[in-house]
Amino acid sequence: MFSLEGKTVVVTGGGRGIGRGIARACAKAGAAVVITGRGAEPLADTAAELARLGAECLVIQGDICSMAAIEQIVQRTTERFGRIDGWVNNAGSASASDVGPMLELDEGQFDRVVDLNLKWTFFAMQAAAKAMAGHGGSIVNISSRSGSQPCPSTAQYGAAKAGVDNLTATAAVEWGHLGIRVNAIAPGVVLTENSGSMTNPARRKRQVETVPLQRLGVVDDVGPMAVYFLADESAWVSGTVVPVTGGSRIPVGLLTYLHHKNKDIEV
Repeated sequence: MFSLEGKTVVVTGGGRGIGRGIARACAKAGAAVVITGRGAEPLADTAAELARLGAECLVIQGDICSMAAIEQIVQRTTERFGRIDGWVNNAGSASASDVGPMLELDEGQFDRVVDLNLKWTFFAMQAAAKAMAGHGGSIVNISSRSGSQPCPSTAQYGAAKAGVDNLTATAAVEWGHLGIRVNAIAPGVVLTENSGSMTNPARRKRQVETVPLQRLGVVDDVGPMAVYFLADESAWVSGTVVPVTGGSRIPVGLLTYLHHKNKDIEV
């Protein structure tokens, strides 16, 4: 694995799921890791795991959705480690209450998803770039294949992730002269502790059948790609969005959407 020895990396949403997998991969690569998130217990569990791996770890609990919270991350990280070399914008999701057909989505459902996945990703990128401006660094955004494909039942999520892809390319252009690289990872269906819907055997089977590698992803499939983008070996890579999907080209929600629509038609 590529080395992150001597580097400090911030991972937002680092207590669970893909974020925890990325934090673990960074620790194994030798980085000092700062993990942020809302839940104290998941952060503590992740910090304990990183400590067992021999990594320095700083936990900053809080909601990324405010300028004050982002500024606190920068301040506490630089106070502890002196600088920020890498920043992974992993925090983002769409809750079950925000899922629905486009004709029925309301303003609150739209704003919650777009704010978390796009607005605050933008301002976290901006804060990271300001902190890196004197010495360079690498920003990694966790996007989704939903950003480049139809996203039925969570249209606002797909639109937000498409925005993240565009921000990634634009920031790479604007900040390249500062020595800052910006890239994104677009995972497919990755099993995490929040993948409750994938416990449904029929739905899981439908998803697996769309993946050439014949399995769903796990969090440790994403971490190594993040490490590559954060490492010096990717020094001439910027503005890219790399899919990590097992080779799948089929939209995440398409089969489930068609399954339900076909059932409606049959009735």
